[in-house]
Amino acid sequence: MTGLRAKGTDQAETLMQRLRRLAIRADRVGASDRAEIIALIDDVEAVRQCAMRECARLDEDMRRSSERIKAIGAYARGAQAIRAPHRRGN
Repeated sequence: MTGLRAKGTDQAETLMQRLRRLAIRADRVGASDRAEIIALIDDVEAVRQCAMRECARLDEDMRRSSERIKAIGAYARGAQAIRAPHRRGN
C-alpha cells in the first residue's frame, strides 16, 4: 500500500514539474512561432491526459477505501453484537 502511495505521489510531482516547464516555455514562445505553439499545445494535451488518468486512479482508490471502511464498520457492528450481553425480557 505504501508503495502505491509513493508511486502516485511521484507521478503527481512529475506532472507538476512538466506543467511548470510548459508554463516557462509558453512564456518564452513568440506569438509568431507557429511550430512551437503547436508543440506546446500537444505537450499540454499530453499532460492533461496524464492528469485525467491520475484523477481516475484517485477516484478508484477513494471508492475502494470507502468500501473498505463500510466493511470494517459492518464487521465491528457484528463483533459488538456478539460480545454484547443478551437481555432477557421480564
